[in-house]
Amino acid sequence: LGSYCLIGMAAAAALPARAPGQKPGEMAVQVQMRRTDFHVDSSIVLRIGFLRGELRPTSPEHAPYFDDKHSFVLWIDTARIAIAPPSLGDLLNRYTFAYPGSPLRRLKLSVVNGQLKQQGTLRGISFTILGDLTLTHDRELRLHPSSIKAAGVGVGGLMKFLGLHLEKLVKLRGVRGVRIDKDDFYLTPAELLPPPLVKGRVGTVEVTDTAVVLTFERRDSAEFKPLRIPDSKAMNYMFFRGGVLRFGKLTMDDTDLLIVDAD
Repeated sequence: LGSYCLIGMAAAAALPARAPGQKPGEMAVQVQMRRTDFHVDSSIVLRIGFLRGELRPTSPEHAPYFDDKHSFVLWIDTARIAIAPPSLGDLLNRYTFAYPGSPLRRLKLSVVNGQLKQQGTLRGISFTILGDLTLTHDRELRLHPSSIKAAGVGVGGLMKFLGLHLEKLVKLRGVRGVRIDKDDFYLTPAELLPPPLVKGRVGTVEVTDTAVVLTFERRDSAEFKPLRIPDSKAMNYMFFRGGVLRFGKLTMDDTDLLIVDAD
């Protein structure tokens, strides 16, 4: 979304963070997105095919505020989101393993014959891991290696012979969203992202030639009903409805905000 127009900005005014008489629970804002690019930074992009959820304030005293990424949590009810393997590699490099002394560096991810290929350096030694990406019962993504090479030489059999695992070689410190159990990498997608915080339950994972595609679903059968947007012809949009939402110097009470692309 580059150029955009705003539709349905009723009740927008310079109001306090919480309107008089507004209960904290009423400040959550319903959200629906379709065909939207969510930019984590200049090159890391999440392709949102569809998303339904809500913005929940992180404090009962303040409504969600677009200019403060720590002011709200995006709770996902249902969604279909894709990320290209290079973007996933950049996400791990710049945020997950960016701490001083990290054993993993220069990660590059790609897809080879339906498997996820992970390249990088482990304590200065180049490695390549080829593995299958699946979803566990705990809704973590599990990368199970079928091949491990160090400096271009297969070492999986040698590691098994010596009783070694990646878990012993890669000591992670204070890393959110990633853990290693024996030779398997486990990823919690929502926790990999920098603020704003994202909460949601992954339902399925699919690896295509160009993307890792996640669908989110609720634990129970109840779901948020789809929102009826003001412009039925809008194809690519973000729609926010109800509650209190702040952006710039404006506060919208009983939010009714549709953002669509100009063309």
